[in-house]
Amino acid sequence: MRRPPGVEPVTEATEGRRGDRWQNEVMTHANLLGPEPTLLPDLPGPQQELDAGTDPATVAAQHPTFSEAWAALAEAALAADESVAAYAYARTGYHRGLDALRRAGWKGHGPVPWEHRPNQGFLRCLAALARAAGAIGEDDEHQRCLTFLADSDPKAPAAVGLA
Repeated sequence: MRRPPGVEPVTEATEGRRGDRWQNEVMTHANLLGPEPTLLPDLPGPQQELDAGTDPATVAAQHPTFSEAWAALAEAALAADESVAAYAYARTGYHRGLDALRRAGWKGHGPVPWEHRPNQGFLRCLAALARAAGAIGEDDEHQRCLTFLADSDPKAPAAVGLA
């Protein structure tokens, strides 16, 4: 089997067992017949604003499709024990993220790698939605969100403190 440039086989030394898995700089992709990982486009404007300390509410108002701003709002609301507000912020960012994933070619399933920074806003919204749903007693939604997060990238739950 030919491998694409920049993709290295996972060996016993790197994986600890034989297998037909390949890895690249983004993630190990175990299902060669499954969909390719979805990588959201970089949005340097709102990302720079948020990284520079601009209030996430201002960033969300100016760039409502930027999930990372909604994630920051949801996480702040959770930290302030404002579960309903957190739920609303997280759900908004989650839906904006789903729209962006679909525009990027996602078909409703498949990897959404945590290592790709533009994906992190969506994944953080999904994690915040899980937390907020649990906090307001929406146990089924809480579990669905946790499953979706782990299915998107098995590393994501640990990255957001849900492992």
